[in-house]
Amino acid sequence: MRASIQQQILFIHHEDVPQFKKSGSVVRNSYFWALKAIAVHTKRHGDWEYDPEVWLALQRLLLSFAESGYLGLRETQLEFAVDQEIPPVLKLVATWE
Repeated sequence: MRASIQQQILFIHHEDVPQFKKSGSVVRNSYFWALKAIAVHTKRHGDWEYDPEVWLALQRLLLSFAESGYLGLRETQLEFAVDQEIPPVLKLVATWE
C-alpha cells in the first residue's frame, strides 16, 4: 500500500486500502474494519490517516494479516517513496517503492 508521512501523520493511498464488500471475503472485510478502527480519519475517496500513537497497533495489525497467508504482500506492506524515511516502528511492515 502506498504510504507517506506528512506532519507526523501517516497517509495510506485511498486506492490501496481494502474495500468493504457486503458479500465479500470475511478476511478482507475484517481487515478493512480493523484498519478503519485505528485510523484517525478515513475519507470515502481520500487517503486514510493514522496518528503516531497508533503506528505500533498498525504494525501489529499488518503483521498479523500478512502472517495469516490470506492477503498478499502488496496488501499488507507499506510502500514509501525512496526519499522518505521509514519510522523505526514501521520498518517491519514497510519498504520503499
